[in-house]
Amino acid sequence: MLPKHIAIIMDGNNRWAKQRGLSGAQGHKQGAKTLKACVKEVAHLGVQVLTVFAFSSENWQRPQAEVNTLMGLFLDALTHELPELHEQGVQLRFIGDLSAFSEELQTRMQSALRLTQSNQRLILVIAVNYGGRWDIVQAARLLAEEVIAGHLIPADIHETTFHRYTALADLPAPDLCIRTSGEQRISNFLLWQLAYTELYFESCYWPDFDAAALKKAIDVFGQRQRRFGAK
Repeated sequence: MLPKHIAIIMDGNNRWAKQRGLSGAQGHKQGAKTLKACVKEVAHLGVQVLTVFAFSSENWQRPQAEVNTLMGLFLDALTHELPELHEQGVQLRFIGDLSAFSEELQTRMQSALRLTQSNQRLILVIAVNYGGRWDIVQAARLLAEEVIAGHLIPADIHETTFHRYTALADLPAPDLCIRTSGEQRISNFLLWQLAYTELYFESCYWPDFDAAALKKAIDVFGQRQRRFGAK
């Protein structure tokens, strides 16, 4: 059974680099290469949506040099990788509070959205300056504004209504969430959307996550029985 939507917490770039006596920047660069290969593989397999946790709202607390490296890699990817993604039929989306990024980055993100918006082979969702709690609070704020404006009354608010204001409202919920590096937590990622998602924890660091590791995760997913709260 192939998951329609895979979510990935790409963890372990720094530890991968440290094991090899490399800089953290080199670890993040290798992680970017792994993501590129992963996108190709999931598109080849026929997965419909891939959502990756690229930069959390908590990552701003990391050393400034590392944040600068991540922003540089992000900008570089939007410049040099975008044409190939577009050619492969990948539709790019971004979720999170994008207002915190530089004007140049925001402009590049908007250009990427416009260029790829009609592509249908794979939807690649990049979670940047994103947090699951932020997502839920943002949805609550938008709903409150709707009530104040008279478009809704509190009695209208239920799970379906609330969902329409969350970051992935028009996409199927993730079937499978993969986290690399051996950590077994979701770290404020897609808290609303992962309610019935199958969780898979991989011991290898993200730069070592290859096609075989992806296939193993999908195979394990295929062996699970999804009950969604039922017997």
